[in-house]
Amino acid sequence: MKHGTARPRWQWTRTGVLRPGIAALAVSIASGCDIPAARAEDPSSVHPPLTPTRDVQVDYNVQPDGVPEPKAVRTWFAYNGGLMRIDSPQGMGETILNRMSRQVTIIINPQKVYSQLDARYGIRNPFLLDLSMTFARRGSSTVAGVPCTQWDVTTDQGSATACVTDDGVVLQEIGVDGDGLKGRLEATKVVYAPIPDSMFQPPEGYRKIDPPPPPGTPPARKDADKKGG
Repeated sequence: MKHGTARPRWQWTRTGVLRPGIAALAVSIASGCDIPAARAEDPSSVHPPLTPTRDVQVDYNVQPDGVPEPKAVRTWFAYNGGLMRIDSPQGMGETILNRMSRQVTIIINPQKVYSQLDARYGIRNPFLLDLSMTFARRGSSTVAGVPCTQWDVTTDQGSATACVTDDGVVLQEIGVDGDGLKGRLEATKVVYAPIPDSMFQPPEGYRKIDPPPPPGTPPARKDADKKGG
């Protein structure tokens, strides 16, 4: 599911500061082309539902390859997958994805701040599938007490297996993701219930800050330098 150019990945550090890191705990923002529209696909193509079709909370164990222990991550999906929230381990922060407005909100709880990023070319992350992938149905299984269908998933970076419910919830994924990173995620708890809109907003009293610049961005010149130049 790679879209041409490299994309930033973010990981929560122990101090609550974001830095480039493991994609399994964060959001990948496409900086190339957007996700292909369904109408551009062969009508006979077979694939699972690509986003949850109803409000659902899912707890996952996420374990990138080489990490000795899985991390518990809680996710929330609403508005047919148009809104998603990812809670980082130990409550350090949250990432909120608005696929309708193409905006990413990153919340850092220890400092009570948040940043908002313009994902103008689309939003992708390890908990959602897209039409840039190729799928082959394998069979049926059950994860976290919920029935799902096993799929082989192939991208230009490698292959994986995913177990997806009939209403579009990825309950398990093992293998290589679209960025070439290997690991696994598995649901441990699934709760279907309405999710209030407040879950997809920064908490009251939090201060908005500018997002970190992309890697390789030259440092901003001081006002005095600008006047002198």
